[in-house]
Amino acid sequence: MAMQGPKTKALYERAKEKIPYGVNSNFRYWGDDDTLIIARGEGAYVWDVDGKRYIDYRLGFGPVILGHAYPSVIENVRKVVADGSVFAWTTPGEVELAERITRMTGVEMVRLSNTGTEATMHAQRLARSYTGRERYIKFEGAYHGMYDYALFSTASSNSTKLLGSRRSPRPAPASAGIPRRIDEYVIPLPYNDFEKLEETVAAHWHELAFILFEPIMGNAASIMPAPGFLEKIRELCDKYGIIMIMDEVKTGFRVANGGAQAYFGVEADLLTYAKAMGNGFPIAAIGGKRDILMSAQPGVFALGGTYTGNMVGVAAANATLKILENEPVIETINTRGEALMGGIAEILTRFGLPYQVFGPPPMFGVVISEKQPNDFRDFIASDTELSEAIFMELNHRGVQPDADNREPWFLCYSLSEADVAETLQIFEDSVTAVMKTWTPHKRSEAAD
Repeated sequence: MAMQGPKTKALYERAKEKIPYGVNSNFRYWGDDDTLIIARGEGAYVWDVDGKRYIDYRLGFGPVILGHAYPSVIENVRKVVADGSVFAWTTPGEVELAERITRMTGVEMVRLSNTGTEATMHAQRLARSYTGRERYIKFEGAYHGMYDYALFSTASSNSTKLLGSRRSPRPAPASAGIPRRIDEYVIPLPYNDFEKLEETVAAHWHELAFILFEPIMGNAASIMPAPGFLEKIRELCDKYGIIMIMDEVKTGFRVANGGAQAYFGVEADLLTYAKAMGNGFPIAAIGGKRDILMSAQPGVFALGGTYTGNMVGVAAANATLKILENEPVIETINTRGEALMGGIAEILTRFGLPYQVFGPPPMFGVVISEKQPNDFRDFIASDTELSEAIFMELNHRGVQPDADNREPWFLCYSLSEADVAETLQIFEDSVTAVMKTWTPHKRSEAAD
């Protein structure tokens, strides 16, 4: 059964005539019959153009921390934009936002950008300039942006044939069109592998500008760091003069007001923020240590962009972060998330399915597997086929996590207890419907 109603289908056919595959981001393409066109959002819900309502657990891939069209955020944007949208100078709102971010996260300085991609891209350049080195370590399954230097061994590289052996991982390009030899700059490793990390750093430290990582793997169902793993990264970076870049595009202002630094108690040299920072408006930032950020000397280092610090994004971020500071946003989301995680676990237990529900409540993962995933290769070995069948059934019934369970369930402040109860009832109905007819079509690939 297709997800598209008649109005959605007609508008999607028009979209395909002028927009490749009818979408402006390939992550939004679910096939010609299931790609939706959304008319509006409010609070925890979105409606497609046929008027069907969904409880939204995608939330724009994570940015919407408060709720869609959150009134006080919209009002602040409306008020500020009346005075202009972008200037070739700094504005008071940028100063206020920088002060607020440093106060909340503990970083010493901030530079604004528009997207997580821009933030991580510039953080890489800063680290290379500061250290005079060029190579870096990333972890398999982590996604750090839509640019050539980062598109290796991401969550789209969902085969161990692409990743190589665990003993000798290789950089797997996640897209056609990436120039050859860029892969020489990246060293991919399995997440949470202490021995492999220490061995690799010891062998290559003189080439390594930085280690880039998601503290919680937001494109691999929220795989958590093993106890001590982030501390080991910090230790090795200190020992060998390597920049520690914590990619908080998904975790920043979502798992705690101070982000993953506060959540785990580990301090990075550079951090990147986006997503929840502006409740869905385009805004991002690089934060970190003063001496590294001050190395971005005008006329010597390229760090900027026409729309960085634009009035709209800045106004949205100031309003969003003010609410986070003054209201129990994270506490409320944690309560709702814990109820969902517990309810989902109870339902899957009753059906006798092997499962793992893990991660922080604001962005948790659900995996059909006997084993708790410790890295991306463990995730590949899970039953992604069955999880997709269950999640697609949820979508058909009006609850919308991503059908691809590499994406976590994202929660917003507007989600109510009644929404949680409705979600759990629909989850049970969905598992019931799927298991009545379920026959696996292929065996999940095992990690080596």
